[in-house]
Amino acid sequence: MSIAPSVHPFDLAAAALSEMIRDGFHVGPVAGADEQVAAIRAAEAAESHRPTLLDLRGLEWSSIDNDTSRDLDQIEYAERVPGGIRVLVGIADVSAVVEKDTPLDQFARAQTQTIYTAVHNFPMLPLALSTDLTSLNEGEDRASLVIEFTVDPQGVLIDTKIYPALVRNRTQLAYSRVGPWLEGTAHADEKLAASPSLQAQIRLQDEASRLLRAQRIQLGALDFSRAEADPVVIDGKVQALRSSVQNRAGELIADFMIAANETMARTLRASGRSSIRRVVRSPERWSRIVALVAAKGTTLPATPDSAALNQFLQAQRAADPLRYPDLSLSIIKLMGPGEYVLARGGEPDQPGHFGLAALDYTHSTAPNRRFADLVTQRVVKAMLAGTPAPYTDDELAAIAQHCTERDSAARKVERAMQKRVAAVGLQSSIGHQFHGVITGAKDKGTFVRVFDPPVEGKIIRGAEGLDVGDTVTVTLANADPVHAFIDFTRP
Repeated sequence: MSIAPSVHPFDLAAAALSEMIRDGFHVGPVAGADEQVAAIRAAEAAESHRPTLLDLRGLEWSSIDNDTSRDLDQIEYAERVPGGIRVLVGIADVSAVVEKDTPLDQFARAQTQTIYTAVHNFPMLPLALSTDLTSLNEGEDRASLVIEFTVDPQGVLIDTKIYPALVRNRTQLAYSRVGPWLEGTAHADEKLAASPSLQAQIRLQDEASRLLRAQRIQLGALDFSRAEADPVVIDGKVQALRSSVQNRAGELIADFMIAANETMARTLRASGRSSIRRVVRSPERWSRIVALVAAKGTTLPATPDSAALNQFLQAQRAADPLRYPDLSLSIIKLMGPGEYVLARGGEPDQPGHFGLAALDYTHSTAPNRRFADLVTQRVVKAMLAGTPAPYTDDELAAIAQHCTERDSAARKVERAMQKRVAAVGLQSSIGHQFHGVITGAKDKGTFVRVFDPPVEGKIIRGAEGLDVGDTVTVTLANADPVHAFIDFTRP
């Protein structure tokens, strides 16, 4: 959606800094960081941290990410083997160079993640590492932790392994180009067109992805779709808001990352090592989900049942694909947020991930961008080496709680900036009507997400009786980028 220039100039970059500071994130220089990066760069030149790595640089590794991504955490490779498709996911071995309790580690632990806004990104690790020395950049030799699994014809993971290796990303690809090609709506881009072997490799990965997804859905995983408003910002000014939905290339990588995270969690459980899990508990507002689904003519069980919910979702996706992302958002809001928790070694009963229908799940595939992943990497490497655990259970519990709290704060920053960006563009549309869906209804207010552009705001009048999932027509009353307010009214 193209939008008119803002009525009043507004400094989005300064606003992003203010939001970070307001929510307790550090935005200035990190004491001791330059010296540590220099030491890491010197060690990298000497390759002193790679003495016995398995050399897998000869494989046709590739990465698929956003067009502008520079912090590449994962690369992928697949090959057909008797009994299925073997998949290797190479994860940047950040722990090989960022040691526990060093200045960079302490900063990463405080921040917990990289925060992305429309105008400025705030990295968890210095760009010299996250976009260079520990990024799996095209054509560069890098230390990695490989998560290997075979996908059998039913989509079940077998023959799982985890091991360190030396890798080289042959080709850096983008979702926006690979997705349409896989879907048959566009020709291969220049990189794909130049390499028939790469085309075959990506199609084999896609085949494995389809099998994984089908098996996961059969087990009751929820197959959501999300529409996002991607702003086009040039020289600090919002030029357009483009609605984007995950395409087939995005699904491929998501399927591989879910499988890799499950493999990591299962391996740690089997080892008896304590670790951090990523969980989504059974929805507290299941009764509201039941009511929302009933309004569309389907009956769900009285107790949380992910398989029954997903059967409904699949039917809705087929019946109304244009509105499915908004239905997905309503269900996601009612499910509640994910959290990090301690999984004590040897404990038989541990919380799982309701949305993925997974008993064992962790975050391990983005150590450049998430501290929980870096911690998990250290834990599993100690397991592989047979050395003492790098963290006590008390430390892991404290880290898990802190990561959960900071994750909530990070989402708050990102939502505020999304609202500011949208408010800048919507200032000339005050008084216009929009159609949308209710995404939040609590004591603090009732919130609506309009369909075009896909942005969220508060209903300041006429919200009585509304609940999550209700569709409404609203009028834009206020678009205030200074205070990050987008306000709507109803008669």
